[in-house]
Amino acid sequence: MMNPRVRRYNSVGEIPHAEPGSDRGMKVVLFCGGQGTRLRDYSEAIPKPMVRIGDRPILWHVMKYYAHFGHKDFILCLGYKGETIKNYFLDYDEAISNDFVLSEGGSDIHLLNSDIHDWKITFVGTGVNASIGERLKAVQKHLRGEEMFLANYSDGLTDLHLPHYVDFFKSSDRIASFVAVHSTQSFHVVDIEDDGLVSGITPMSDSHVWINGGYFVFRKEIFDYLEEGEDLVFEPYERLMALKQLIAYRYDGFWAAMDTFKDRQLLEDLIVSGQAPWELWKTPAGRPKPVPSSGQ
Repeated sequence: MMNPRVRRYNSVGEIPHAEPGSDRGMKVVLFCGGQGTRLRDYSEAIPKPMVRIGDRPILWHVMKYYAHFGHKDFILCLGYKGETIKNYFLDYDEAISNDFVLSEGGSDIHLLNSDIHDWKITFVGTGVNASIGERLKAVQKHLRGEEMFLANYSDGLTDLHLPHYVDFFKSSDRIASFVAVHSTQSFHVVDIEDDGLVSGITPMSDSHVWINGGYFVFRKEIFDYLEEGEDLVFEPYERLMALKQLIAYRYDGFWAAMDTFKDRQLLEDLIVSGQAPWELWKTPAGRPKPVPSSGQ
């Protein structure tokens, strides 16, 4: 039986628009097709975005971060086990992460606050084996009329003050940007002379190497540089770089990606300790905003 909350749209693929007067900020495209093959005990049962950190999957934490800054119109690019993500939100239980009052023997639950009541989520199947570029291309029609939009992988968390970054991008008048961060991996960068002599060994986290941390901001013109079958950070980015239309926002604050079981455990430990930096929605009122990093 069809869920009464689900509405059907006509056969020509009409896309519902936001209700008049609604304000959900910029649209946020989230790439949710990953399998999480390096996350043992999880990858076969659920898609990577649904691996839990605390009481909620990491995808929820990413969405909650954007919603904290007023961006609540999400487009989920589904892939591996996409139905699991659909069912999670169709059966979403607000009581898990919110305070509530239970009465009448449990027949009445009064929520004291809410997570997603003002979110709009568009679920789009973009293929099991599609690249990031192919997933973005597949949701282009859902971004019709948008001058700019946000995008992200669904497995990285940060305490970046998003408005500073968006303002930096807007003032640049470029087409595409991403947040550049230092890797949290335990690898070492090795300096080697021509004769093979090692002259230096530096932990990756202490090196001058910057990596793509996701948290993209795009103008609609990004689609002019993205051809069918291409990945986002290869051919399209090469074209943008040649025209000086790709910029990076350097950020030295907290950023962590959940690529391995160890990464997941580190994030879980931060949640348990009550010291999760990305949970900005729990920041006490009046606490100073983080100082922005330089995009230069």
